[in-house]
Amino acid sequence: MSRVIWMVIDSVGIGALPDSEKFGDVNVNTLGNIVKTYKDIKIPNMINLGLSNIEGVESLESINNPKGSFGRAKEVSKGKDTTTGHWEMTGVLVETPFKTYENGFPKEIIEEFERKTNRKVIGNKPASGTAILDELGEQQMKTGEVIVYTSADSVFQIAAHEDIIPLDELYRMCEIAREIMMGENAVARIIARPFIGTPGSFERTANRRDYSLSPFEDTVLDNIKNANLDVIGVGKIEDIFNKQGITEAIHTKDNMDGVDQTINYMKKDNKGLIFTNLVDFDSKYGHRRDVEGYKNALEEFDARIPEILENMKDDDILIINSDHGNDPTYKGTDHTREYIPILIYGKNVVNGYNLGTRNSFADIGATVADILNVDSPKNGKSFKNEIIK
Repeated sequence: MSRVIWMVIDSVGIGALPDSEKFGDVNVNTLGNIVKTYKDIKIPNMINLGLSNIEGVESLESINNPKGSFGRAKEVSKGKDTTTGHWEMTGVLVETPFKTYENGFPKEIIEEFERKTNRKVIGNKPASGTAILDELGEQQMKTGEVIVYTSADSVFQIAAHEDIIPLDELYRMCEIAREIMMGENAVARIIARPFIGTPGSFERTANRRDYSLSPFEDTVLDNIKNANLDVIGVGKIEDIFNKQGITEAIHTKDNMDGVDQTINYMKKDNKGLIFTNLVDFDSKYGHRRDVEGYKNALEEFDARIPEILENMKDDDILIINSDHGNDPTYKGTDHTREYIPILIYGKNVVNGYNLGTRNSFADIGATVADILNVDSPKNGKSFKNEIIK
């Protein structure tokens, strides 16, 4: 086995973790509550791989003879965000939560940012990304000021209209913010949030970029790269790891583009890892509490699974999992702390094997390392020997 296709269906959680209430989440269940709302949801291909047979997935009827192995995993790290989830699944545990700014950023940080970018700041508060455009987008266009905002996540987000502030300048402002938000001020991510449109109909574009902290120790991606294998990041993977451990990357405009680019790489002669993040579930539907949109996105992805399977080589292994929850039926706009599903498929994978509940997301990365015969990351326990024929 020389290649793993690892796809993260961003934010598709499957039920509250035992400690979820400590994170403000009560009775959350991203997949379960979507299914309860839309009982006619059609995701037969994920069900066929074993989704409905996973422990705790009670909203879907289990099937006989799933054609994949399946299970769920707990999060050990102290968080429920993209960076924390992805780092843990690749072997790095976040013991101390990333810093958040519930009341906006301190005056001295904003003043330094304004001085170095030569742009005035408006906003500077926690906000929904779409709501703050409705509130301040017109002012941003008229004045050339830049919208800075945060959320319950550890993020410093910068929004500007593409016709008013060119993308190159916006990205440079993010680099400046990244330099400022280090050390005791460090946030997990600086995010460029360009938008287009006119007042009343603003729309965020696919030119988003994330400027993450670098993982503070080697991940499984580093180990694969160091073994002279490919580590191909599709979507925002490159951003999440600040390019560390990545050999090639491509950004995507939406989920279906992410699937298209994954399949394009599957058709090529590469060895190692194709690592894809499909972010629309989270960014377009979870945070916006759009239950119907989330349900439609799940159906749209599910419909592409046969095409993904058809393009697998005989020795390929496909892994599909999430990185946290974002229950669109829950209050607020924040992520939710949940178990994540794990689905594994390949001609060498045991059909219908139940992995049960894994004690850490890191078990997935340890398994990827084991499959590719590279050094294991610091954390995680491989389940390769349980699932491989």
